[in-house]
Amino acid sequence: QVQLVESGGGLVQAGDSLRLSCAGSGRTFSSYAMGWFRQAPGKGREFVATINVGGSRTLYAASVKGRVTISRDNARNMVYLQMDSLQPEDTAVYYCAAALIFPRVTRDEYTYWGQGTQVTVSS
Repeated sequence: QVQLVESGGGLVQAGDSLRLSCAGSGRTFSSYAMGWFRQAPGKGREFVATINVGGSRTLYAASVKGRVTISRDNARNMVYLQMDSLQPEDTAVYYCAAALIFPRVTRDEYTYWGQGTQVTVSS
């Protein structure tokens, strides 16, 4: 069992940066690939990025590639999402999730989910 809690969201202006954090609990946290998804109002949950167990491999959605960096610290049971050059279309609730296999890009392939953190980007 893995429990995930996101933090770091907020209201920022276009062009700003934000770092989201995801704290995991449970002895098996470091056994899971981790991912970030987002869900804008009225839209489905969209894949953003994923990272493998050891942190050596990553995969990004085309819409964020070059602006977003996913990382993890297994010693602290933490996963991060650094977001730069934020735009209004990045406004969404951001979720972190755990999957058994890397890479996975669809919602159904993730086993555990956090509650989400709101990111709002004003123009």
